[in-house]
Amino acid sequence: MKTEITDLKKGKTVGIYSGSFNPIHIGHIEIANYIIDKQLVDEVWFVVSPCNPLKNSYLLIDEYLRLDMLMLAIKNNNNFKASDIEFTMPIPSYTIDTLHMLSNQYIDYQFILIIGSDNALVFDQWKNYQQLLKEYPVLVYPRLGFQNNNVSELYPDMTLLDSPFFDVSSTQIREFIAQKKDVSQWLHPSVNQFILENSIYM
Repeated sequence: MKTEITDLKKGKTVGIYSGSFNPIHIGHIEIANYIIDKQLVDEVWFVVSPCNPLKNSYLLIDEYLRLDMLMLAIKNNNNFKASDIEFTMPIPSYTIDTLHMLSNQYIDYQFILIIGSDNALVFDQWKNYQQLLKEYPVLVYPRLGFQNNNVSELYPDMTLLDSPFFDVSSTQIREFIAQKKDVSQWLHPSVNQFILENSIYM
């Protein structure tokens, strides 16, 4: 199990946090803050995926709405950026293709993939996962119910983070909104207001 990232390229190090963000919530933000605070990367780029090949696409709202919510959630943090790079890529989008495109656009940057332990445990279902592991460092944050010990056994080259757990998911938030329950504790105030004003997930 790796505990630190070494031998990075010269230039900026960027954590790529890709996901549906349907919607983005405080768990996403706090994970990114943890990675910045631990100085594992210089910036975190949130990449909105129009269609995750391992998820049911019919549950997704329009990607531009998800991007709008993401931008609202991170607008006051200079260490965070929102990316719509996958909006112009073939659907479904694959992480290794996204990382290659970013590496070609920003040749002096070192890109580091950020994933949850739930995704790490099915990493062998990702496109060209062995090549991805060889070319890019991978940070894994813990998710409840998905043991990091199992991740380290499967993929010893991944770096496991001792970040806090967040007992909330976008799926739960959508369900609570549909049930007209208050979800403000899990959302950035601007995101919560955006959802209410646009009657999203209702």
